[in-house]
Amino acid sequence: MLLQVQKTATTVIFQKNINIPEDASYLHYTTNNTIFGTQFKEIPKTNIPIIADMSSDILSQEVDVSKFDLIYAGVQKNIGPAGTTLVIIKKGILGKTERTLPSMMNYQLHIDKESMFNTPPCFSIYVSMLTMEWLKELGGVKAIEKLNIKKAALLYAEVDRNSLFQGTSAIEDRSLMNPTFKLLDDNLNDAFLQEAIKVGISGIKGHRSVGGYRASMYNALPLNSVEVLVKIMQEFEQSNS
Repeated sequence: MLLQVQKTATTVIFQKNINIPEDASYLHYTTNNTIFGTQFKEIPKTNIPIIADMSSDILSQEVDVSKFDLIYAGVQKNIGPAGTTLVIIKKGILGKTERTLPSMMNYQLHIDKESMFNTPPCFSIYVSMLTMEWLKELGGVKAIEKLNIKKAALLYAEVDRNSLFQGTSAIEDRSLMNPTFKLLDDNLNDAFLQEAIKVGISGIKGHRSVGGYRASMYNALPLNSVEVLVKIMQEFEQSNS
């Protein structure tokens, strides 16, 4: 879990739960870490501008956007196909840079052109609209947050109960989107992956830098898919204990 504080000429990396320098130009952090399966559970408390990359947990839970000066998120996790970025920005922070910005990086220009400065990725935008409509029909972000909590709780409960598995992130930091865990016996890794593949579970292998397993459970993943994974874990325990 890392926070990034940008000063005038240097970047300093801080771990969570430490004092944030009030003379920093801004604070930048990523709300959800897809590799290590961790997630910030509260917004950092500071008087400096806060910028957040919410690419992997945007719209997965309610967030007080008023506390951020800039939020950006690739839509490919919870909104639509890759190719579009959602940006929420306070107009008061615009126009304060002393540098000449390339036009594509100038948010004021995009605002002036009503997000049509360049040829838009029409397919990604259209599918994002469909996803928004689907989310609204479900009951909005509040409803999907309840479902995401339920999905994560189900899987984490099995990880903690199952004698063969172990979670890889601190309990208080566990991500709703990307639960990570591992087998206590590495010799069983291939066998478990094969059992998962048999029931149609793919992409569960953890990131190459950390190993283990990662169950990416974005908004579109239904509860019954998590139930299938839990069942496989239970059956695997029975056959390997």
